[in-house]
Amino acid sequence: MRGRELSELAAWLYSESVRAPGGHVLEGPGWLLDHPVALDDVRLTWRETPLPPTRPVDQVLPLTDRGTPYDGYSRAVRDIVRPRLMENRPSYRLTGIDTSAGLVLDFGLTTFFAVFDVKQAVAHEFKEKWLRGGRALPTWDDLPIRTAVGDPFDPDTWLMSPGISTLTLRRDRDGDHGFVLHERDGAKVADGGGLAHVMPAGEFQPVSDPQADFSLWRNIMREFSEEFLGNPEHDGITAGPVDYVSASPYRELTALRKSGDLTLWHYGLIMEPLELGASQLTVAVFDGEEFDALVGHGGFVNDEGTAVLHPFTVDSVARLEPRLSGSALTLLRKALRDREVLLG
Repeated sequence: MRGRELSELAAWLYSESVRAPGGHVLEGPGWLLDHPVALDDVRLTWRETPLPPTRPVDQVLPLTDRGTPYDGYSRAVRDIVRPRLMENRPSYRLTGIDTSAGLVLDFGLTTFFAVFDVKQAVAHEFKEKWLRGGRALPTWDDLPIRTAVGDPFDPDTWLMSPGISTLTLRRDRDGDHGFVLHERDGAKVADGGGLAHVMPAGEFQPVSDPQADFSLWRNIMREFSEEFLGNPEHDGITAGPVDYVSASPYRELTALRKSGDLTLWHYGLIMEPLELGASQLTVAVFDGEEFDALVGHGGFVNDEGTAVLHPFTVDSVARLEPRLSGSALTLLRKALRDREVLLG
């Protein structure tokens, strides 16, 4: 069974009121916006809060060679799967969301492994009960770890680090608009392997100074640099802090925004049902000639998989639907609906 189908099966555990249109992902109260807002209109605030309570998960952890459970899924993945990208960096932790007057997101700090471990625990519990139950939907009684989460949209009870998934659109003067789809290689990445997803997509993380890097735009720029241009992963150590002002490609990307040849939009947040992983949905719209000059036109391979430019049409998305992650499909359908706004 494909990952997205298993995730959509997990969505049926939750009430219809929190299933986003299409049933592919979940949305908390006010999380997913009806219409996109400009990225600069999203306000980030720093607000540390107590961490959510930890819960015992030994019953679903894989066993070491000694027959004892691993300390967490992150250690098991490093030892068994050995993906190329698997580092425990600081991550921004969602501590609050307010949509009463625009979109305001509160954040503190956590680590990538801390979030990865709790997401994998609820996912593997569901998979195990699904398999043992003859591939039938498990009940809440079968899922004590998930049940103990309570409200998965409450940052006080569930640890969340909403990564950023950006749909990149190439605006064509002749109307042949395109979007980039990325097929992530499970042998190269720790999370999301095997599914086709929008690009770029990554964790919302600082690389050196948590305050200096506390910016959606700076995070998206780093992902463009890594995924589209093949630049090394920024870790804040090898090359020091990132120079977002004068270094390439940040200088060029910022110039494109100032000229209007690159616009950024935000659709709010969603949650993947199987892992209960939160994600921010954003859109980047490039002028076609500027896009070609920056990254080229067509398919290419990077350190995390293969990327291809597809026609931005209803038929194209329908054809690709079986391969798309739930969040990518949700975002693409919204973008197609709002194409006149996004493409200007």
